[in-house]
Amino acid sequence: MNVSFLGGPRPQRGVGVIAPFDFALDRELWRWVPDDVSLHLTRTPYVPVEVSLDLARLVSEHETLHEAVRALNEVAPEVVAYACTSGSFVGGVAGERAMGEAMTRAGAAHAVTTSGAMLAALAELNAHRIALVTPYTVSVTRSLEEFLAEAGVLVTGRASLGLVRHIWKVPYHDVVAMAHRAVSATEPDALFISCTNLPTYDVIPQLEAELRMPVISANQVTIWAALRQLGTRAVGPYQALLDESARQTFGAGPVPPPPVLPEEQEGWA
Repeated sequence: MNVSFLGGPRPQRGVGVIAPFDFALDRELWRWVPDDVSLHLTRTPYVPVEVSLDLARLVSEHETLHEAVRALNEVAPEVVAYACTSGSFVGGVAGERAMGEAMTRAGAAHAVTTSGAMLAALAELNAHRIALVTPYTVSVTRSLEEFLAEAGVLVTGRASLGLVRHIWKVPYHDVVAMAHRAVSATEPDALFISCTNLPTYDVIPQLEAELRMPVISANQVTIWAALRQLGTRAVGPYQALLDESARQTFGAGPVPPPPVLPEEQEGWA
């Protein structure tokens, strides 16, 4: 059968993605990507360490980044994104900047990191006071707050789960509960949901409607920043970061009271 009339597949633009070895949300990243862009993913080498500051340092070493970019160079992506929040904030603002420089030295045409993308997204939204949701332990969450403070962003409230493994298994209702808890009795400009291994795609529009403020997440800002380097836009349901008209609906009325988290019901510390 002659199928030459089909003309072949559509030309694709490429985004390289470096993710930690335990990253489990490839499909979530793809949901923000337009049809004419392909993601090319590679993983950092496995290390037998629980989610912690030590793990964040190990998966963000410049030698690791260099090898990952070299692997991606074969398909010549137009931009390379390092998709890990903790790995890109653990070294502070200077460390995040050095990671981008290390990636470009290794051959990336352009480089973005999740934490750098987070700061760019907050600037886009003119958000200087934020509420914070993380699945991390106290020490990792505190490191993120220190990174934000160094960048001039104040954390007005936070909620975290204290997890050291299996973050991708956290259900949406726990993310929603943490979000309400983080903004309770505070007046943030926006909410940031940290960790590229925490599912958020479907809850962002819901939370923006409930909290009446911009809500951004680690995976969302990573793809948004990478696609912005290509001069194109992320796709997805009505979200403030992706649609300027969505930003005009905020600031009307009080925030609903927070639901009770499962750990509070069970008497967790």
